[in-house]
Amino acid sequence: MTVVADVVRALETAYPPQLAESWDKVGLVCGDPDAEVTKVAFALDCTLEVAQAAVDAGAQLLVVHHPLLLRGVSSVAANTPKGKVVHTLIAGGCALFAAHTNADSARPGVSDKLAELVGITPGRPIKPSFLDGTDHWGVHVPPADADSVKRALFDAGAGAIGNYRECAFSHDGTGEFTPVEGADPTDGEVGAHFTAPEVRIEFVAPTRLRASLTDALRASHPYEEPAFDIVQMAQPAGTRELENAYGLGRVGELPEPMTLREFTQQVADALPETVWGVRAAGDPDLLVRRVAVSSGAGDGFLGDVAKLGVDVYVTSDLRHHPVDEHLRAGGPAVIDTAHWASEFPWTEQAASIVEPLGVQTQVLDIRTDPWTVSAHPGHPGAEK
Repeated sequence: MTVVADVVRALETAYPPQLAESWDKVGLVCGDPDAEVTKVAFALDCTLEVAQAAVDAGAQLLVVHHPLLLRGVSSVAANTPKGKVVHTLIAGGCALFAAHTNADSARPGVSDKLAELVGITPGRPIKPSFLDGTDHWGVHVPPADADSVKRALFDAGAGAIGNYRECAFSHDGTGEFTPVEGADPTDGEVGAHFTAPEVRIEFVAPTRLRASLTDALRASHPYEEPAFDIVQMAQPAGTRELENAYGLGRVGELPEPMTLREFTQQVADALPETVWGVRAAGDPDLLVRRVAVSSGAGDGFLGDVAKLGVDVYVTSDLRHHPVDEHLRAGGPAVIDTAHWASEFPWTEQAASIVEPLGVQTQVLDIRTDPWTVSAHPGHPGAEK
């Protein structure tokens, strides 16, 4: 018998949760780990339509890319949008699992699928992530809680250097903030600026522990929104094989150069069709060969790809000013796809990971891309 926990184990082996960005919320969202599974459904987003389709299909587990509960909520009542989804799944006996930025960074993962579709062999990531790397942390804590927070972090694996344990450095400072409407501050009052002594605790920890340490920090810290930062320490040159590293985005080369116009059409032909379509910025006759891709919203990597010697960058959700400034600074051409289109093909890959468990799999062919109408001067609106 296969249970939810078996499927979760297979997915987390393929998409290690340690690869998730610190702000992300991945893993089992709802459902009983010990519940039997005979069928698993896959989709990009857990909308109400998708949740109902998973239940109607007889699935006991729905696997998605985008987390349903990425932002904090105070209620999952059935008369709230997210609550209605949760109730639909639970009432239908269907668990929910999300693999987000960990699936983006994994090999193979979302980034590799996009790279292969647009015609390149996925090479190095745009933003490498080494599970055997080391992070440097800084955490701001009220003095009275410093020892208990350090203990929680040390117990979770932080502060080990060689043959030494519980290593940290602390220095005093002043913290300040203004709670606004909706906040529930431990100290201070809503609408009033608050200032108090704080201790900054610095320590190192393995990158693979980032997600669990973040959970330990939030659970032990007295503040509703603890202030902390994480910086991955630089790897010595030549000690890592970038071509096979985990990380966000991929870089590779086309078999033969082609114009930006031709490559844009190739991308459009390869991805699922949307009303949004595919657009490009740059000289249409520019010859391109070296390509960078990043699934989903990727304008945060415009500066990074400009340093990688690529001819064109394929991503989604690009904005006017960042692209304009990027091109005027001499950056590579960019191709903007629909967010959903750049990531939905991953669902087939995720299904292939679960199939060896002997369960049925079904990709729910529901377009959750929100755009429904596209119009151009002189042409009637295209509606799908």
